[in-house]
Amino acid sequence: MKRFTAAGLLGISITALCSPAQAETARDVLVNAAFGTTNKATALARINQAIAIADSSLKRDPQDSNTRLQRALAISYRGKLNRSRSDVLAARREFEALVAADPRNPETHLALAGWHLASVIELGPFMARTALGARTAVGTKEMAQALALGRNRASVSALASLQQIQVNPDDVAGASRLAEAAVGARAETSFDRVMQRQAGTLLASLRKGDGKASASLAKQLMPFGRIA
Repeated sequence: MKRFTAAGLLGISITALCSPAQAETARDVLVNAAFGTTNKATALARINQAIAIADSSLKRDPQDSNTRLQRALAISYRGKLNRSRSDVLAARREFEALVAADPRNPETHLALAGWHLASVIELGPFMARTALGARTAVGTKEMAQALALGRNRASVSALASLQQIQVNPDDVAGASRLAEAAVGARAETSFDRVMQRQAGTLLASLRKGDGKASASLAKQLMPFGRIA
């Protein structure tokens, strides 16, 4: 099986960082881990911190869907970094449960789309399907649903553009449309603004017409993309 990399998983729904006076949430820690670390050990420590924060919050409210999503995302990232099949599969089950519980939430559809598409990108269609049950068709369907529900958010279109060019480096036009939508979309949170900048960086590359080069860049622009 090919090695998992940290850059894969698209399915991330993180908002603004809190001020120092506020207690960090699982979202805060994941933002920091995803874009503020280049070292695997540091990233894993922050991911585990996010899981601990989420666990504590879920003791107070076990049905908090946002906290459940952040916990599942953290587990998926940990699985990617550690190449843990059990973590990766556990994250998928939770994403599926969250989509079923709230079909109108674009973030959960985005997370599930990212899980499938990232696996295909990293392992190839055959190995992704055989080893993990990941399928391009499922990822594409979930991504379309995420875009339909949350296209006005910069982070949704940005993440879609980053994965689209990796899934199909020949589709420069499609990835460009998504990146352009992200650049012009609403960016109300820190994560939206970060991803809007990433989309702008990708768009500059896409305009040169080299899909393979843009796909390589997109991998680096993903959450945890700077960790080898």
